[in-house]
Amino acid sequence: MAKRPRRRYLSGPMNQHERIPRPAALAEIRYLDGDFRVLKPGTYVRCAVTEQPIPLDELRYWSAERQEAYSSPEAALKRLGELGLLPKV
Repeated sequence: MAKRPRRRYLSGPMNQHERIPRPAALAEIRYLDGDFRVLKPGTYVRCAVTEQPIPLDELRYWSAERQEAYSSPEAALKRLGELGLLPKV
């Protein structure tokens, strides 16, 4: 008796709305005033101060002038202080 071939199942998503996880990759971004443009697709950028990865969907703070991303308002203020751009109190 001949053996039946094993059935192979597709490893794709179960439906059209399910996302296939992508490996984490560093994105290349052009920071604009109030927006940014993705030049090279990826899932995250790095904070210019802390070097911590920032997922693109959580990116809220950046400098268009310096083309830098920041993980938090505190990181942005720290960078401004390092550059001497904060007013003296």
